[in-house]
Parts: sequence; structure tokens; C-alpha cells
Amino acid sequence: MNPSSQPSHANTAPSIRGDFPILERQVRGKPLVYLDNAATTQKPKAVLQAIAHYYENSNANVHRAAHFIAEEATVAMEQTRDLLQGYIGAARREEIVFTRGTTESINLLAATLQAMVGPSDEILISELEHHSNIVPWQMLAQRAGATLKAISVTAEGELDMADFANKLTPQTKIVAVNHVSNALGTVNPVEQIIATAQQAGALTIIDGAQAMLHEQVDVQALGCDFYAGSGHKMFGPTGIGFLYGKYDLLCELPPWHGGGEMIELVTLEHSTYQKPPYKFEAGTPHIAGIVGLGAAIEYLNNLPTQQLNAYEDELVAKTISQLQQIPEVKLVGTPAKRRSVVSFLVEGGHPQDIGTLLDQQGVAVRTGHHCAMPLMQKMDIPGTIRASFSLYNNEQDVEQFIAALNKTIEFL
Repeated sequence: MNPSSQPSHANTAPSIRGDFPILERQVRGKPLVYLDNAATTQKPKAVLQAIAHYYENSNANVHRAAHFIAEEATVAMEQTRDLLQGYIGAARREEIVFTRGTTESINLLAATLQAMVGPSDEILISELEHHSNIVPWQMLAQRAGATLKAISVTAEGELDMADFANKLTPQTKIVAVNHVSNALGTVNPVEQIIATAQQAGALTIIDGAQAMLHEQVDVQALGCDFYAGSGHKMFGPTGIGFLYGKYDLLCELPPWHGGGEMIELVTLEHSTYQKPPYKFEAGTPHIAGIVGLGAAIEYLNNLPTQQLNAYEDELVAKTISQLQQIPEVKLVGTPAKRRSVVSFLVEGGHPQDIGTLLDQQGVAVRTGHHCAMPLMQKMDIPGTIRASFSLYNNEQDVEQFIAALNKTIEFL
């Protein structure tokens, strides 16, 4: 991406802002400029209506019930599984497990993969990870007596692939990295990582939370063993997400939670379990969230996402170009390929203070370590100011953000 490039899709990229009611509101007397999309995205009317419709018309528990609205709820839930299968290119619907989100998906794997990790084994992550792709592996390594290693990050905010090659050994059992960094927007070379790791005999796990809205995810083309995502990062509700796993691998894993739905037969002496995905879906699921996620996928399927992502990339490039013209601003991370995220610092201003002053002008950004403390420690900074974009942002958002930032710096 050329940081100096100007948006060329401004007159051709269709605006979808009208689909998102919250973008019409004002904050502190100012029009809302929402640039906190890496934390969560806003929800279109189609998703809000689908959730309301479920509760108003089909609110019943799924599976096994003999009555009509329970059947409706079950059909709606399982349709979302089919939609997710198609959206990420899974080979079969049984490879989609519903979870509360990426964090729970990774914790599920860290718990159920324990049998294959021993004291002489290694788990390889990176310094670029969100805490949800660090802490579960630390916990597994501690339980198993294994060694946790991390791929180094360059000054530009990219994975050091030479370091990856050095740290990948015959003892490496698991390689877990993100597809797109939530802190810097770095798009990692996951295809290369997956292929190299699998040649070494390691299982590959991709944290796709930040990629689902900005990359064309095809798990079969990637070849990964597992891929995790969150609904709220792709216009869906909070508290719902998924784990993709190759079916044969899911069959080998033990259950994680015990309870209703995941069982085949229960006696007081022993239990047998259903096949995937239901083996991992104990208890009443977040049915309304699953329905809302299905509506989000249908909404995305009807958008010219490639065109909208190209326009978003140009907005990011324009933002970087504008920030580079402000002497007090220092960009944090300059990856060759990035999506959605621009992180920076302001000389003489604490990130929290900058964020508060921007908020006074209606601009919503995120400040702090972004659940990536090891990365911040590597870069020797306490945190950053992060502006993150989505498909509904426009040039006016960039202009209002830059104007608010200049006013903030003048105030300081």
C-alpha cells in the first residue's frame, strides 16, 4: 500500500452507512466518527432485525423438541452453520463448531490438545499475538511441562520469518499465529507459516478474529488445521463465534464441556458422546447470537466486499499520509501489508489523554496495549492510539479524525 495514495474509489464504492443505525447518532454534540472497529464492529439493521425476529417469533430451545417453533429455531441455527461453512470454504458443515468467540475457540483447543503435548514438546506462537492466543498456550505449556516459544517481530511490525524457521523444530507440536494483527494491522504470511509448520509435523491454528471482514478466508486453500473467528468483528453479535477444524482432527479430540446436547448416551457409570460438531457444543447455545451471525454473513454475502475493502485500504492509506504530515505523530508499525489498523503515538501526550480529547470531539479510537502487552514490551512503549476502519467508514471520517487530532495536539 502506498501511504501517499488518494482514494480513487470515493465515487464508485457504494456507501453502506445507512444500514447501520448507530452511525447516525451524535456523541457529545458531535457526529460520531467510529474508528474502533478492531475492538468491535457496528451492526446493520438486518442483524438487529434477525435477532428481534427470533425472540418475537421463534424463541425456543433447539434440537430434540417436537414442537413447531423449536424446529424453526433449530433450522435457523443450523442454517448459520451452513452459511459459515460456505463463507470460510470448509469442506463440510460438521467442521464448524459454535463457540462464544475466538478466545473460547482457542481455549477449547488448548484444553483438548493437551494429550498430545508433553514435557519435551514445544508450542510456537509469535510476539504479535493478542492475549487470547498467548495465555491459553502458556497455561497448556505449564500443565504439560512443555516449552512456549515466540516468533520475533521486526521493527516494522512484521513476523521475522528467519526466526520462525530457526524456532520451528521437530519438537514443535503446535504453531498458533494470527492472520491479521489487531494491534498493528499486519497481515501475516499464514499460507507460508502453515505449509512450513505442517512439513515439520506441527498442528496449525490461525486466530482469524481480525481477518474475517478484511481477507478472503478459504480454510481449504490455506490448509490450516484449525481457524477461529468472532461474530462481533464481522457485523454480528457479541458472545458468538466459531472454531473450524478438519473433521478427522475434531473426531480425535476429546469433549471439552460436559452436559446436555453433546452426549449420545449417559448412565451413572459412563457416557458416550456425539460426533463433531455437537460433541463440543454442550448446553443451550447462544441461539439468538447464532441467528444474528447468520444474518451478518448473509448481509456480507450481498455486499461488493472486494470493492469496499479496496476503498477501506485507501482510507487507511490516506490516514497514514495525513498522520505523516503531523510532526508530533509517530507511527507504530509500518508493515508492507496491513488491514484496517493504524497505530500511532503523539509526542508529549499520553495515549489515554489523546483518546479522551478525541472523544470530546466525537471521535472514537482505542488506546492502551490492545491486549498485546508482549508486543508493546518488545517495542518499548506502554501502548498506542489505534484508529481502526471498517467497510462503512468514509473520507469524512478521516477528515474529522485528522482535524480533531490536530486540535488535540494544539490543546496539548
